[in-house]
Amino acid sequence: MKLAAIRRVYLREAFVAIILARMAVRFISPARVFAWANRAPRRINRFAANEANWISWAVEQMATKPWINALCLPRALAAHAMLRRRGIASRLCIGVARQDQALVAHAWVEIGEGDVVVDRDAGRFTPLAQFGGAR
Repeated sequence: MKLAAIRRVYLREAFVAIILARMAVRFISPARVFAWANRAPRRINRFAANEANWISWAVEQMATKPWINALCLPRALAAHAMLRRRGIASRLCIGVARQDQALVAHAWVEIGEGDVVVDRDAGRFTPLAQFGGAR
């Protein structure tokens, strides 16, 4: 498959995943969304390390479009779903940080020993909860 075709496939999947994640965040109770995110992948694919880079790229490209403008939680849910679909165990993390006398929440996805896949500025946040198959 050519590189342009691979990009299109990942971008299409990221678009659908982000739209579904935004709808889930808006219309489904948080308990059900996080119960879904806490499930482990059905199968584990140990040879799909390169896929995580493509998924991260596609989610970031689609989420920054002005007509989508997805926040961190739908981005993380979309990436978590795309990774789990490929058999890559990941964790959906939610954390907080103090910013100008206020608390700010953030969501990101990790693989393995803390390798952040989506939203690379997660280092300044203190993790509160983790959902997913890689613990």
